[in-house]
Amino acid sequence: MNKSKRPFTKSKRSFRRRLPPIQSGDRIDCRNMSLISRFISEQGKILSRRVNRVTLKQQRLITIAIKQARILSLLPFLNNQKQFER
Repeated sequence: MNKSKRPFTKSKRSFRRRLPPIQSGDRIDCRNMSLISRFISEQGKILSRRVNRVTLKQQRLITIAIKQARILSLLPFLNNQKQFER
């Protein structure tokens, strides 16, 4: 069997590079709510590093900022408002 002719080849798609969620000028701070709210799920949980696509150092700073914002009551600890659609 000739290996050069494969019946199932993956199509070569051009991938667009995703922009990093945190720019170089952004400060990760508990008062920067527009930045912090991007890294929280609808339930109020902190999203993982893989979902956020941030570095380990950035994820640590985000986690600390979210926890400080929760203590300062800028963010809720939980968001248990279940929406029933019937």
